[in-house]
Amino acid sequence: MKHHSVESPFVWVPDTQYNSQTSVPSTHDKAGQPLSGQRLAVKDLFHIAGLQTTAGNPDWAASHDIAKETASAVSLLCNDGATLVGKTITDELAYSLNGQNIHYGTPVNPVTPDRLPGGSSSGSATAVSAGLADIGLGTDTGGSIRVPASYNGLFGLRPTHGLVDTDGLVALAPGFDTVGIMTRDLNTLATSMQSLLATKPQIALNSPALRPLNAAIQRAEHGVQINAWLKTCSLEQQAAEDAELESLALSEAFRVLQGNEIWQQHGEWITRHAPVFASDIADRFNACAQITAQDVTEAKSVQQRVKQWAEHTITSNAIVVLPTTPGCAPLLSTPAPALGEYRKQLLNLTAIAGLAGLPQLHLPLFSLNGAPCGLSFIGPVNSDLALIALAQTLLEK
Repeated sequence: MKHHSVESPFVWVPDTQYNSQTSVPSTHDKAGQPLSGQRLAVKDLFHIAGLQTTAGNPDWAASHDIAKETASAVSLLCNDGATLVGKTITDELAYSLNGQNIHYGTPVNPVTPDRLPGGSSSGSATAVSAGLADIGLGTDTGGSIRVPASYNGLFGLRPTHGLVDTDGLVALAPGFDTVGIMTRDLNTLATSMQSLLATKPQIALNSPALRPLNAAIQRAEHGVQINAWLKTCSLEQQAAEDAELESLALSEAFRVLQGNEIWQQHGEWITRHAPVFASDIADRFNACAQITAQDVTEAKSVQQRVKQWAEHTITSNAIVVLPTTPGCAPLLSTPAPALGEYRKQLLNLTAIAGLAGLPQLHLPLFSLNGAPCGLSFIGPVNSDLALIALAQTLLEK
């Protein structure tokens, strides 16, 4: 199946009739609100009253009713002044990190059109990167905020698991699903996340030390750039003890735990409706059905070790620094087997925050041959806004 590129990342854009008949605030009476003037692009996993949610797959759309209520994450942003400009393409049921969709098209990466846009929040990321929106609302289960943010040169936050409400959302794996934001600047990211976290607990970071994951940094294509940046950083630094992490099959543990939840979530629907998926996504769903109870037990043991490592390593006084991705986005022409191997490398990085349920902030600080890439901070539970504030302080200098 061929993935065709599309010029527009949107699958729907609003009109006057829509704005007047739904619960999403219109463009009027928003002056003076925190997000006034900010355009919002919403991943097509979020329900908006009166619209069909496709979840990136026409068979899903055909077998589910039009949404009767709007997801609270969308309402919170709009109530704080953001203007909804459209719903955006997502990988099918959000089960990919590539950003490709055989049904609705692959959004063009505005920075490097010959490379993948990253997924599954591909449409929201490319809309923001192209200047068609200012706030990209997406989800992150295995990296779907962090990866497209990296590939499109954006700031992106995967928040603490369970912190942002996931009502009105097509779930993938609820034990890992999070709702996050991508923006072109940190101020917009901070204000957007303040809207989503207005009633949620947050902690401060006490002039934290940076704990680089040196083995991961050394393997990254842009490891030299990360180390050069660390040398300019004014914060105290001490390499994280990463030997235990290096000994664990992180990507496999995450694959099993996520896959087990995915099959519980969607297995019955897939069996009943036999939807058409892209071949790589179909293969992953088929693999989900084969996961055994023993596989889950072994993966949970790995997850527990990751959580124990994180509790020891990541505190209000110390945060981890690591590459967000192994490097810049793969080329669109990359063969499927190579993309499969790359996915394992990628999940070894993204699985740390995923397995531990921690917030991770991507910073688009570098480029390789004109293609963006960057690094991430992983902080303790509920340090979401503090991570953004720390990055603002560091990047202002």
